[in-house]
Amino acid sequence: MIIVTGATGQLGCQIVESLLARVPADRVGVSVRDPQKARDLAERGVRVRQGSFSDAAGLAHAFEGASQVLIVSVDKMGEEAVRQHRAAITGAVAAGARRILYTSHMGASPTSLFEPCRDHAATEEALRACGVPFTSLRNGFYATSALQFLAHGSESGEVELPADGPVSWTAHADLADAAAAVLTDEGRFDGPTPPLTAAQALTFDDIAAIATEVGGRGVKRITTPDAAFREQLVGHGVPAGTADQLLGVFTAGRAGEFATVDPTLATLIGREPTSLRAVLREQLRGN
Repeated sequence: MIIVTGATGQLGCQIVESLLARVPADRVGVSVRDPQKARDLAERGVRVRQGSFSDAAGLAHAFEGASQVLIVSVDKMGEEAVRQHRAAITGAVAAGARRILYTSHMGASPTSLFEPCRDHAATEEALRACGVPFTSLRNGFYATSALQFLAHGSESGEVELPADGPVSWTAHADLADAAAAVLTDEGRFDGPTPPLTAAQALTFDDIAAIATEVGGRGVKRITTPDAAFREQLVGHGVPAGTADQLLGVFTAGRAGEFATVDPTLATLIGREPTSLRAVLREQLRGN
């Protein structure tokens, strides 16, 4: 049985849907904090069990009978994120999984300027030490993050952000299909994958130009100093740690940490990855 954690989250739910297009529902199980949110999956024949990365006994039940466990990384950072990932790895090993998969990041490195990438690197080290074969899905930067940064500019006509570098903004749906493809071709990648990215790396100058073209309304990109950006975030109620994390996107981007473009994602999903232009067009259509 293939077990997917975080199956009610934005990425996890799409991975499960992509899996269900490939394998029978009775071969898929999900580990979720709130089983009520996964009732639709249970009704379709997916095994739904409660599981929390902070509850080792609960994970033993959630992962029972697993051949593979896909650990979807948590939306935390620092030692708490790594601690929870280690707990999930321990649970998967204890359940007898023959392979553990993990949603990592293209920029995973212990020296990254972006804290979540350091967390991913620490988790990958835990995977190497766990004694079970693993695959680390080094996902491109989520395209939805670019749209969140762009959101204010869509209203005001100006996007005020720190200096940045090119980033391979990648759609959740493509990364979900890639994860499902790897899960159903067990052992295709041993250890970290190549970067799973879209076909282009774009700066926010590029994104502002695309937004202007797609939205039919001028969007001007304005570069603001790092300190001013952080101060503005904190002034709007963003916790200092989160503000530092968001700033890290730009400092790491300037260092070229997210600029790599690789064909592996296209090969896995059998099509060209979704462009940021298409993601932005879809968002505007939804609004």
